[in-house]
Amino acid sequence: MKVSVYIATSLDGFIARKDGALDWLPGIESPESPEGEDYGYHEFMDSIDVLIMGRNTFETVLSFEGDWPYGDKRMIILSSQPVSIPSELSATVEASSCTPAELIEKLAEEGFQHVYVDGGITIQSFLKAELINELIITRIPILIGSGIPLFGEIDADIKLRHLQTQSFSNGLVQSRYQIA
Repeated sequence: MKVSVYIATSLDGFIARKDGALDWLPGIESPESPEGEDYGYHEFMDSIDVLIMGRNTFETVLSFEGDWPYGDKRMIILSSQPVSIPSELSATVEASSCTPAELIEKLAEEGFQHVYVDGGITIQSFLKAELINELIITRIPILIGSGIPLFGEIDADIKLRHLQTQSFSNGLVQSRYQIA
């Protein structure tokens, strides 16, 4: 099973402000830029069959205006605390308190092939469990000074193999890495 991260960070490595705000992120109101560029997001979403998201990230996404951005993709909210799932999402969204390894094993047994992991603490826990295969990180040309970091403390170095970097006319730079 392939486990991927697709995420944007500020140039100084933050995925959100300390309060979780994403106001610095261009196109937060839509995954596409004004020029119609989606930075490979739709292609990536078409390649995955299940999402694992942390509770805080889920609650942030719920606050966005407009339609549910994940359609009918199955989503699992990883949390040690109770999660309130709106009834209109209950057919595709569920909560779990499994460990990352237990959850990946369960999904593999169910036949899933490609997992998208999202949310700072969740990504960090999957990295610590050595379950991430691929990182797709889009750096936004802004320094926000403080916030929620993408990466936290790790027990040992995690070696990466650079696969590709693409720059966009608006200054965004997207790099793809494979965990070595």
